[in-house]
Amino acid sequence: MTERDFETGSFLTGVRVVEIADELGEYCGKVLAGLGADVIKVEPLGGERTRRIGPFADDRPDPNRSLHFWHYNFGKRAMVLDLESPEGREQFSRLVRIADVLLDTRHRDYLRDRGLGYEKLRRTHPGLVYARISPFGDAGPWADYVGSDLIHLALGGVVMNCGYDPDPTGTYDTPPVAPQMWHSYHITGEIMAAQIMVALCYRLETGVGQALSSAVHEAVSKNTETDLPDWIYNRTPHRRLTCRHSFGQREESGTGAAATTPGISRTKDGRWVLPYRTYLPGFGSGAAAIGRVLASHGMEGDLLDEKYDDPAVAARTETTLHINAAVDRFVAGFTFGKDLWQEGQAAGMPWAPVRRPEENAADEHWRDRGAFIDVEHPEIGRTVTEIGAKWYSPGLPWRDGPRAPLLDEHTAEVLAGLDTVSPATTGKPAGTAPEPVLSKHGKPFALAGVRVIDLSWFLASAGAGRFLAAHGAEVIKVEHRSRLDGMRLGLGMLPDGGRAERDRAQAPIAPSPTTSVNRSGAFMEINAGKRGISLNLKDPRARELLKELIKDADMVVEGFSPGTMERMGLGYEELRKLNPAIIYVQQSGMGQHGRYQRLRAFGPTAQAMSGISDMSGLPEPYAPAGIGYSYLDWFGAYQMATAMIAALHRKRTTGEGCWIDSSQVECGLYLTGTAVLDHSVNGRSWSRYGNQSPYLPAAPHGVYPAAGDDRWIAIAAFDQEQWLALTRVLRVPEWAADPKLITVADRLAHQDHLDALLATATAKWEPFQLMEELQAARVPAGVCQTAQDRYETDPQLAHLNWLVEVEQAELGRWPVKEVPVRFSETPTYIGGLLDRSGPDYGQDNAQVYGELLGLSPDEIEDLSRKGVI
Repeated sequence: MTERDFETGSFLTGVRVVEIADELGEYCGKVLAGLGADVIKVEPLGGERTRRIGPFADDRPDPNRSLHFWHYNFGKRAMVLDLESPEGREQFSRLVRIADVLLDTRHRDYLRDRGLGYEKLRRTHPGLVYARISPFGDAGPWADYVGSDLIHLALGGVVMNCGYDPDPTGTYDTPPVAPQMWHSYHITGEIMAAQIMVALCYRLETGVGQALSSAVHEAVSKNTETDLPDWIYNRTPHRRLTCRHSFGQREESGTGAAATTPGISRTKDGRWVLPYRTYLPGFGSGAAAIGRVLASHGMEGDLLDEKYDDPAVAARTETTLHINAAVDRFVAGFTFGKDLWQEGQAAGMPWAPVRRPEENAADEHWRDRGAFIDVEHPEIGRTVTEIGAKWYSPGLPWRDGPRAPLLDEHTAEVLAGLDTVSPATTGKPAGTAPEPVLSKHGKPFALAGVRVIDLSWFLASAGAGRFLAAHGAEVIKVEHRSRLDGMRLGLGMLPDGGRAERDRAQAPIAPSPTTSVNRSGAFMEINAGKRGISLNLKDPRARELLKELIKDADMVVEGFSPGTMERMGLGYEELRKLNPAIIYVQQSGMGQHGRYQRLRAFGPTAQAMSGISDMSGLPEPYAPAGIGYSYLDWFGAYQMATAMIAALHRKRTTGEGCWIDSSQVECGLYLTGTAVLDHSVNGRSWSRYGNQSPYLPAAPHGVYPAAGDDRWIAIAAFDQEQWLALTRVLRVPEWAADPKLITVADRLAHQDHLDALLATATAKWEPFQLMEELQAARVPAGVCQTAQDRYETDPQLAHLNWLVEVEQAELGRWPVKEVPVRFSETPTYIGGLLDRSGPDYGQDNAQVYGELLGLSPDEIEDLSRKGVI
């Protein structure tokens, strides 16, 4: 068996993964392969079903020409085994014996029925990490529901956050629109990849393997950003808005965030620019800053008038609308190629072009960081552009080849090596590890003893540490009032009457203004399980204290603007002097390495730049709908967690630290790969397709109205059996005889006709009743659930215990999202070592400065008086 480790080594060098997976797990395997693992894909006779997903090279359907398969299987090896035969089952069993990880997305009974279930495999390989991804979980009321990407995005709440503004009467005249390109599987796969590496880290210390499981439905349901805390804390439903955050209804009639967040602006030639201003207090761009940009073109109007310096005037809705209109006129005066966004960035504003995904492939910044690579495909006689690295890390390259495997390409090679490759190494023998630290579950924490100095802020970086804290790592969040984490001022604020008021509420709650920085439920959830200290890093004495903490830490993570750590004398080279084995992970909008390092970004900025915003919405002439929350904030947190745990695994195998420079835009670029390939191979620019499914043919495939105010249901029919079942459930047998609707090809050719028929039929149905009847008939269907639906009535999420009640010092006891992966031996607990939600400001000063650094109470008090802490 030929292994494909890098000569220089990478994060997962020496790790072997056996993947028996379709679209639910291929992204996860892709990430592991990119990190250096030898991923061996086991396919059935005829090949994995994903080889039949388009687009195809030169538009010629063929198992070896699927661009979808190329992207999600880059860098893997592939073999064909017939698991229906005794010989095939024996070969599979022998293959797993020399593997570290088995990644499985087949039906829950598939491997067990063939004598290859985890319980049997672990008898001969107790160190095996078995990772299972299923649509809804293997037990519970929805365990047998039929899923798809659209159905998961609908039931998980993503769809109801995404779409277009309502009409002037407040009525939605377009359906919500699912983000396009397999995002439910991206979310689940990224989280699972990180958790697999946690299990590998634990195995290195203990020799113990274990079973992991994740449900796509749960992972997706935890991805939305502000709608869930707004409902949990304030009973406020959200309304979707074009290419910007959805916001609570109570804010739309006043001067709240919905009014203060502009959308995209149209250029003269019909393209779009995002002149972003965040909804978070204290981080927006005022009239004067915008006016100065417009003034260079003589278009400032009255924006430089001193009246806008008055906070009361600036806060008025009419002021915001006036500024937005001025920006719209400005952008409309120029073509997209004028790059007006750069003028906004030069003035310190997080503006961005709304790029098509392929437009990034020629950008020097991303090329320099390895985000795009040229890959030879000798079978078609071409070198094509593919997605490369997820981040920049000198000396630790991402895979740059080989191209995705041909069908059956490595079967003989892998089988020939079964007798020559050593069994997987499991680390220390079982029973030799230190005394475990137990969680509330009575089982060991997987990462107990790991210490992280967390200089993150906002969700994209702060959200990463919670995934380590949930495994027992000591994560110490460092912040100061002079530069607070903006999420402390975010949504989901504590009601005046606390949990009791919320439990009684029958309408949205508007908490009173507060001077406390400890009342945001969103902040506390993002930082659950962490310690919190205050430290003024502008003060040299504070920086010395930070250095003392770093000396005994495993890693430092931060979300500052690129260059900030160097200006404080804390760049990677200085960190290595303090701690030669330190892991340093930074995350910013565009990355530190490269010409965009000084550009400012929030999640929507990164989404626009990466192509993610343009990839979601109805076909032109509609504008891009984008994703209605900071999707790349949560995904940035997932990616940063992946980086942190990958670096920790490498440190445990080599003793070496590293520097990882991650960016939110690269998170997005990594998710656009099929579109980039389609342009490189077929010369086709991206074009939106709404809720349809052109690459895995299905008709119908869309979001349709249901009875009730703004209620919708997603329905898909991928084959004739599902189509006929749909007509029976809807009591419209005549559709089956309609010449326009008889075959899948007929229905694809007449989708507008089909959608109109369906919309009329579904509008009469209560949405959950229709979903239940369709699912009982094995038709993929899912209500487009709101935060209220998921929180209050979703029986599958309740079965999965997706939320955990956790105490917080000022908020009291509230639900917090648990990590959506179950561990058999080291289950996560989102309250971490401390058994609590996020920290109050400076809550752990005494413990950290006193117990860890040895300062006396008088010394701590003196530093506090002097403004150091």
